[in-house]
Amino acid sequence: MRSPKSTQNNKHSRPPLEPFIHSLETLSPLLIYCLLFAISYIENIIPPSPSDVLVVFGGYLVGLGTIDFTIALILTTAGSITGFLTMYKVGDWFGESIIERRKLTFLSLDSIHTVEEWFRQYGYWIIVVNRFLSGTRSVVSFFAGLSKLKVLRTTLLCGVSALIWNWLMIYAGALLGKNWNSVALYLSTYSQIVSGIVISALIAWGIRRLYLRNKKL
Repeated sequence: MRSPKSTQNNKHSRPPLEPFIHSLETLSPLLIYCLLFAISYIENIIPPSPSDVLVVFGGYLVGLGTIDFTIALILTTAGSITGFLTMYKVGDWFGESIIERRKLTFLSLDSIHTVEEWFRQYGYWIIVVNRFLSGTRSVVSFFAGLSKLKVLRTTLLCGVSALIWNWLMIYAGALLGKNWNSVALYLSTYSQIVSGIVISALIAWGIRRLYLRNKKL
């Protein structure tokens, strides 16, 4: 018999959207495919979103034989690429206007120009690991467009990044079966760690630039 404490811990470890996610099992394979594409697209536009958890659940459905692994991988990757390119074009076409009108109120003009310069120097490397930077994907794509990175190379690199990440998520869901929801806890922890590392790296880089600038004066 389970103790009340263990039952409570299990409840806390479950994704908050799990009842909704499980209801997706009643959908037809076609609708599930459409949903996987849509959520992979939307999470690049409106972060944060539970896209990774849903892709893992898609892997669980692959394990059940409800949907096909290859089709799920192609559609989630296509959704990721098109979502990335949408924000890329927003940055390319409207980025300067958005910055001039101070729509990004959480960033100072100096920090924006610093990020731009960072992208011009290391942008393609950032895109390669973009899919693994949970919570910052739309920011990466926006600044990639703002920095005028080459669209064909950007598309290829973000596609490779998305393909690897989505393969891992779908495979994990298929491998874990009914325990697919345990991935959500690890994804949450992973997201917090990665976000902390990215923020720390940006702060360290900004401090170094400020130090070098003052040294020249």
